[in-house]
Amino acid sequence: MGGYRAEDDYDYLFKVVLIGDSGVGKSNLLSRFTRNEFSLESKSTIGVEFATRSLTVDTKVIKAQIWDTAGQERYRAITSAYYRGAVGALLVYDVTRRSTFENVEKWLKELRDHTDQNIVIMLVGNKSDLRHLVAVTTEDAKSFAEQESLYFMETSALEDTNVDNAFSEVLTQIYHTVRRKAMENAEDGSATVPSKGENIDLGKEVSDVKKSGCCST
Repeated sequence: MGGYRAEDDYDYLFKVVLIGDSGVGKSNLLSRFTRNEFSLESKSTIGVEFATRSLTVDTKVIKAQIWDTAGQERYRAITSAYYRGAVGALLVYDVTRRSTFENVEKWLKELRDHTDQNIVIMLVGNKSDLRHLVAVTTEDAKSFAEQESLYFMETSALEDTNVDNAFSEVLTQIYHTVRRKAMENAEDGSATVPSKGENIDLGKEVSDVKKSGCCST
C-alpha cells in the first residue's frame, strides 16, 4: 500500500517551463502547486527559480521540475538554456489584462522555436477569481487554444482553483507522449522505454541560465 518513497525515487523526470508576460501570476502558480503557498506581495522573480513536486500517473512516479522565468520576460530576453530539455509548458496570461492574452502568440512562437515539436503546451488564463474584471472571455481563449492545438484551463492561484489540475494534466499528457514514443521505438527495435530521468538532461542548465547574464541590470 502506498508506502514512502524517497525524494529522489522517481520513474520519470519532466522539465516544465512557465512563460507569459510579467505579472500574470506565474510565480504564484508555481508556489501554489509545489508548496501550496500564495503571496499577495507582487514581486518579480529574481535569479533562477524552479521547484519540484512528484505525483503518480499510472503507478509511475513523475517528478516535475517546474521553471519560472526569473523576471527575464520583462526584458524579452529568455535564454535558450531556460527552454532546453523542456517537455511541457504552461503559457500563462491574466484574464483581466487583454494585452497579456494578445502577447500569447509571441510567447508561443518563441516556445516552439526553442523546444521539441512534441512539447505539451497548456494555455492558462490565471486570476479567474477576478470575475468582475474579466477582459478575456473563456470562449476567446478556448478558440485560440483549439486553433493552436493547445490544452486550456482557467486558474486562480489565489483561490487554488484548477492549479493542480493544470499541472497534472500537462504531466499526464507528457507521460503518455513519452510512453507512446517509447513503444513506437520498441516496435522499430531502435530503443527501449526510457529509464529514470533519461528523457531529459538537466545537467548544468541552472548555471547556464545564471552565466547568461540575462537578468543583470
